[in-house]
Amino acid sequence: MPFETVLGAWVATGLTLFIFTFLYQDNPLFKLAEHLYVGVSVGYTIVKVYDTVIVRLLYEPMVKQGDWSLLIPLGIGMLMLARYVPKIAWLSRIAFAFIVGVGSGLAIPRVISSYILKQVEDTVRPLVSLASEGGPTFTYNLLDPASNLNALVLLIGVVSVLFYFFFSVEHTGPVRVAARTGILFLMIAFGAAFGYTVMARMSLLIGRFTDLIEFADPRYGRASLWLLVATVATLIVSSARRREQPPGGG
Repeated sequence: MPFETVLGAWVATGLTLFIFTFLYQDNPLFKLAEHLYVGVSVGYTIVKVYDTVIVRLLYEPMVKQGDWSLLIPLGIGMLMLARYVPKIAWLSRIAFAFIVGVGSGLAIPRVISSYILKQVEDTVRPLVSLASEGGPTFTYNLLDPASNLNALVLLIGVVSVLFYFFFSVEHTGPVRVAARTGILFLMIAFGAAFGYTVMARMSLLIGRFTDLIEFADPRYGRASLWLLVATVATLIVSSARRREQPPGGG
């Protein structure tokens, strides 16, 4: 086993166990892992921004390809640094105006297409299809998103949810039934979203446990076992020192 692989296994195992110690209490091991995570993330972001923006998008096109028109966006970007000079801080508003304008111009069409037009398109699907013989037919396959039954369920869900948020009419009689049905659809949607989030987190947890089990192998020097013992011992010592300290923190 290469030394780099074994060292990576020990580092990954140690940081994983250090993060898990927060389940017991806040401690120096967790703070160490937390600070390392933030520091490495910031450092990685700075390096990637330098490589992507400075080198690939600015230096290489201007110096190697002679595209000096990029001085315009470079100047606009440099205006953002004017925020740190009080006398010319107002110049940074020009850069922020460009960022907000371009960002809005790129985001608004996508949001309208994804959250409005696509929803309308799925809601107005035909409830009855035409068979190959030319007669009407109704498909009941729930596994097919384009089936007529799914189109009917989607239509009922959209209309009932709209009734739930429609407060100009008192929710009595048929309107109350529609609003209650809308609540049911909302709860199903929220439950599915929450379940998806939980499963995603569980997938990450399973991945960490899988690595801990794998790194307990002798090929990796039993990193999980040794670091687990060291982590527990450190927590015991840290807890004992906390109890010995006076209440005032002196």
